[in-house]
Amino acid sequence: MTTDLTRAISSTAYNTYEKRLLKEVATMPVPHHVAIIMDGNRRYAKEFGLLVSEGHEKGREKLENILEWCMDIGVKMLTVYAFSTENVGRDKQEVEDLMRMFIQNFRKLAEDERVHKHKIRVKVLGQRDLLPKDLREAIQYAEDRTKDYNEYFFNIAVGYGGREEILHAIRDVAQAVKDGELKVDDISEKTFSEYLYTKDMPDPDLILRTSGEERISNFLLWQLAYSELYFSDVYWPGFRKIDFLRAVRAYQLRKRRYGT
Repeated sequence: MTTDLTRAISSTAYNTYEKRLLKEVATMPVPHHVAIIMDGNRRYAKEFGLLVSEGHEKGREKLENILEWCMDIGVKMLTVYAFSTENVGRDKQEVEDLMRMFIQNFRKLAEDERVHKHKIRVKVLGQRDLLPKDLREAIQYAEDRTKDYNEYFFNIAVGYGGREEILHAIRDVAQAVKDGELKVDDISEKTFSEYLYTKDMPDPDLILRTSGEERISNFLLWQLAYSELYFSDVYWPGFRKIDFLRAVRAYQLRKRRYGT
């Protein structure tokens, strides 16, 4: 009985705090574009005695939550770091499990009634040639089913590396100059940005990382020049709505500066 009472009190306190945070966040402009480094699935699994694959599945469920939370407060664009180029070298079984999960999830996204109801456009950032054929087909299916939507934008970085993205853009710019399609003097930040995976997107306003690590890990290196950074100690599967709201509120309370 004491345990049940403690849980009830804790739940009531949590709900009250969440409502207060929501009210505070609603009084100020929210970031248009939030990017997230979803870190901590494996450590979460180890801490709670789960298989690594179960930790990743918990992380997938959390991603569904975060998309809803973004829509709740009016964040129009969400970009998540799901699988880096460095992750390719992880344990073979873990990578295979992730690939299967990605395939299932992209096909599920393409058929999800909520995606179509809210007109969420799905886009993948990364080197698709690193990915299995079945996954590339699932990605294409999700993108094709949502290509005409423009209410919300959900970008998923898979097979992504920030340095690789920049190198890819440099090669394309060099080829355009060689082919006479672009003059050297016309190369600017704006021009260069048009050769990136994110060419049709605004830069992130807020980048948050979970799990307590305070580094960028090769994510959106060009695009984060003026982004606000926020680091949370919570592992990604355990990330709660109040943690998300705290990150947004911290962003709102900062005075953004461009330069120094």
